[in-house]
Amino acid sequence: MTKNQPKKEFTPDLMMKYEIAEELGLIDKVKKLGWGGLTAKETGRIGGLMTVRKKQLKKVAEE
Repeated sequence: MTKNQPKKEFTPDLMMKYEIAEELGLIDKVKKLGWGGLTAKETGRIGGLMTVRKKQLKKVAEE
């Protein structure tokens, strides 16, 4: 992150992303290398699980 870029706030989506990375055992890699250090397979897995969880949350909220 450069000096001119503001720090990102922890949105619910970002918190979910970190939570899933931790569950998959990738949190150390993310902390060391950042999100860009993950492989496409790892990133896709996180994104897929986020989609599933969002659908579940939406379904529960509608009930």
